[in-house]
Amino acid sequence: MNTPQADPKDRPARLAVGVVGAGRVGPALAASLQLAGHRPVAVSGVSDASVRRATTLLPDVPIVPPAEVLARAELVLLTVPDDALPGLVEGLAETGAFRPGQLIVHTSGRYGVGVLEPALRAGGLPLALHPAMTFTGTPVDVQRLAGCSFGVTAPEELRLAAEALVIEMGGEPEWIAESDRPLYHAALALGANHLVTLVAEAMELLHQAGVSAPDRMLGPLLGAALDNALRSGDAALTGPVARGDAGTVAAHVAELRKHAPGTVAGYLAMARATADRALAHGLLKPELAEDLLGVLASGAAQQGGTGQQGGTEGSGR
Repeated sequence: MNTPQADPKDRPARLAVGVVGAGRVGPALAASLQLAGHRPVAVSGVSDASVRRATTLLPDVPIVPPAEVLARAELVLLTVPDDALPGLVEGLAETGAFRPGQLIVHTSGRYGVGVLEPALRAGGLPLALHPAMTFTGTPVDVQRLAGCSFGVTAPEELRLAAEALVIEMGGEPEWIAESDRPLYHAALALGANHLVTLVAEAMELLHQAGVSAPDRMLGPLLGAALDNALRSGDAALTGPVARGDAGTVAAHVAELRKHAPGTVAGYLAMARATADRALAHGLLKPELAEDLLGVLASGAAQQGGTGQQGGTEGSGR
């Protein structure tokens, strides 16, 4: 969507920005805010990798403990893993680190602003701004934020400020209700995280099949498939499952069981999901679906009997 530029009166004032958790996300967001005129003043990071990211993306910004980040910053980015966020917020609240009027932003996809309740009780202003983007921890991330959608959750009175911050980072705000955050995050993980697994497995199988450049072979195919799926949804389904080619699917399962048993369960699960969607949308003919579903059921039954062994063998690839 094309988001209109925020009215000047709705734009946040130039803020001192602090980052707690110099993973792949925090330094990139702070660097992006710096380009918009804000001023990174402190970052916390423990591991060597975190320190390198911070010094690369935020040169000359001091690396200090989390409590000192909050003491220096007017806008605090809490960019730690999802499971670590509640404990971090509770711990900072117990030490009195949050200040009235301080913008407290987390970037977790899973949580809304409820997880920031301890900061709210201390007078902080809670925002949940989750960039729907995969990060590398390098300067390219700042460029990728241009046009990136952010899942935004905030109290109604802070909605304009939250959306303005996203726009200043070059992003597109998408409002997500508090109760919908877990579903929103599950959808993104299903699409992005599992895609990486599928692509990596496909590349390994092509390499086993003698293809010298699996990435070059898959690039145009997957690019076209993604574009078609985004444009047409289920109408873009192609391949032996959507066509009801039960014999071909059976051959696939046999080959995978022989050469890469760890991939069989995933293949069967995705094939069944594809068959269900193709059948529901009239792409898979009912008279062909019966044999196909029989092949998938048979494969799943075999997998159930040897799944533990197959998983162990597959993990060694």
